[in-house]
Amino acid sequence: MYEWQLSTRLRLLRPSLLLMGIPFACAPAIQSTGMEPVVAERLYFGRTIADTLGVSDSAWTVFVADIVSARLPRGFTFWKAEGQWRGVAGRPKRESSFVLEVVHPAGSAETDSAILAIIAEYKRRFGQEAVLRVATDGRASF
Repeated sequence: MYEWQLSTRLRLLRPSLLLMGIPFACAPAIQSTGMEPVVAERLYFGRTIADTLGVSDSAWTVFVADIVSARLPRGFTFWKAEGQWRGVAGRPKRESSFVLEVVHPAGSAETDSAILAIIAEYKRRFGQEAVLRVATDGRASF
């Protein structure tokens, strides 16, 4: 009788033990990726000034060297782009632009301040009304 009670208890206990182990079985797979919380930010810098291409490639190169590199020393990526939107008159408007992307640790006040300074200087230097800023939460490893 004792053997029957013991085997019955073990049979009833086995599913509970399995259920308790599920979170632990999943945790190492999640933690082993080495990925950290980050924010990927894209900044869209329009090149048009008074309906003409006002920000030349060379002016952008100087801006990146003098302003962006100094404020984002850990790195960034940029490329040329073409954008389109519907203007006030309802007709499509197009503009050449540069897109700058920076991936930084989530919650980095230092990087946030640097990005705000880059935007402010671009607007001041090139007479732009706005720079589009898009932030996306993610995970990354280096």
